[in-house]
Amino acid sequence: MVDSSNLYETWQLVCAQVKSYDTVNAIQVDAFFGRLQPQAISDGFLIVTADTAFIKDQVERRFLTTIQQALKDLFGIDYLVEIEVDPTAGQPLVTAQAAPAQTVPPAAPHAPYPSAPAPQNAAPQPAQPIFATPPVDATTSPTPYAPQAQPTAEQPAAPAPTYVPTPESPAANNANQTVAAQESISPAQNHAAEQTNPVDRMPSFMPEEDSSFEEFMMENANIAKPERMEGSREDQQNTNREQGKRGVNSALASSLTFETFVVGNSNRLAYSMAVAVAEEPGKKNLNPLFIYGRSGLGKTHLLRAIQNYILTTNEHMHVVYIDSAEFLSDYTAAVAAHDKNKDSYQNFQNRYLDADVLLIDDVQYFQGKSATVDIVFQLFNKLTDMGKQVVLSADRAPKMIDIDERYTSRFNSGGTYDIQPPEVETKLGIIKGFIEEYRTSENAYDLYVPEDIQMYIAEISSSNVRELKSAVTKVISQITYFDNPDISLADVRSLLENHFSSGAMKRLDVGSIQHEVERYYKVSHADLVGKKRSRNIAYARQVAMYLCRQMLDIPYNDIGKKFDRDHSSVMYSVGQVEEKLTKSRDLQEELELIIKNIREN
Repeated sequence: MVDSSNLYETWQLVCAQVKSYDTVNAIQVDAFFGRLQPQAISDGFLIVTADTAFIKDQVERRFLTTIQQALKDLFGIDYLVEIEVDPTAGQPLVTAQAAPAQTVPPAAPHAPYPSAPAPQNAAPQPAQPIFATPPVDATTSPTPYAPQAQPTAEQPAAPAPTYVPTPESPAANNANQTVAAQESISPAQNHAAEQTNPVDRMPSFMPEEDSSFEEFMMENANIAKPERMEGSREDQQNTNREQGKRGVNSALASSLTFETFVVGNSNRLAYSMAVAVAEEPGKKNLNPLFIYGRSGLGKTHLLRAIQNYILTTNEHMHVVYIDSAEFLSDYTAAVAAHDKNKDSYQNFQNRYLDADVLLIDDVQYFQGKSATVDIVFQLFNKLTDMGKQVVLSADRAPKMIDIDERYTSRFNSGGTYDIQPPEVETKLGIIKGFIEEYRTSENAYDLYVPEDIQMYIAEISSSNVRELKSAVTKVISQITYFDNPDISLADVRSLLENHFSSGAMKRLDVGSIQHEVERYYKVSHADLVGKKRSRNIAYARQVAMYLCRQMLDIPYNDIGKKFDRDHSSVMYSVGQVEEKLTKSRDLQEELELIIKNIREN
């Protein structure tokens, strides 16, 4: 078991072990590791900071796997290693003026680890789960954050360096710097420290790329800290289960069932697989189940339907539904609370590891957040290894999510099914179901929406089911609240003229389409409309011309003027894309994503 009280000594052992491998260049280790500072370590978890994003990137690319191997060789278990950027790494801790100082034994200026031969490997230990359950007496267990050195019999208690940065105290200290004694801090300073805004005391290992974390904390500076779970592990599991049951019983969530889901050709397969998972969670060929499709097509409905079905038919099972934003906030709260509650991170893990079925919505928002993705997949792997069910949803196919390829392959390791935009018949079924639901919930049994109006809404609506229901709500409001039971088709045309995102309200133009295509394919505007004919530029140009024709319905000649091309060139480009669309599902998904970005931006 790792001794978290001797953080720097442990880090020195790890560095020496890395340098001992034949495949590692010790000079490169010295160069890069001298720019790293350890922040926290516990069984299965290590956090270090780099002073620049460049160093972080280089260490992750060159040494991350080697560091993990060294940790496993030394301590006998797998480790999750996080490297974050902290510009203060390598700077000394600020000491109080005139305070008596205690000198830490010096080390090499650019290498805070010994260059001595590598130590003998630690004796093998029994394999432990990566997210190990802490002892009941959590005060004696190592924690993944901010460990502090403990006094020994030979060495009297001395102030330990803090590894949680504040504006007055940098995140890490060099081994050859001095640390101020605690007795030099006045009661007034102690009080001021206690009153520090939680945002100012955020741990240094908060992922820099997760800007949503920082925004969340800035907007919730007085965020409530998760309460510490007292009692046995079984008590914690029972608490988690009760919280999970309470969480689903909102009116909105409880109405999202398989019975209220309108099935059509566009969603039949995804629906069938969701039912199969709900009836028999944990089946290997459907674990994980990954459902994807554009926003508003019913992915959340299916996830909630799985949850409701299991809670109704298998009351002993614990089901957790969470969207990516809530997961990020939950993680942030656990990190922020760790300063006062050392169990907060373990409780965060347990909330998900206690689930028999875990459903995570909108996982595309994890892209660009490597530290968070690592945590998600540690949970993911642990649950599936135990035969527990995982269900994920996103607005795009797994391969279109910008995360490491090894994670994408895990997304695809079970069943992956898409939901296509609904055809007119399915939209008409949704409209009829929504009207009937309104009649029942509002006791408005005399409400009548003419068939021609229902069909008109189905034909002109976008693929977004939320927009479709909103349009029906507008019509119902016009009938009921404005006392217009004889509403005509002409009235509805006027009422919904600018309602749908694909309608006139977006005021799309060629420039908007060009901009999104350039951004998606990473080509410049000059290249897109210029004479270059390299494969990637020509491909992006053809897609842009096709989208202009489809979304704006303007003459080929007008499109050509915006691309400095003639009428025939535009016709050829549009024809090429149309032909490829009949054969390439990848291109279909690319266009769906670009169109979504065009409409949203």
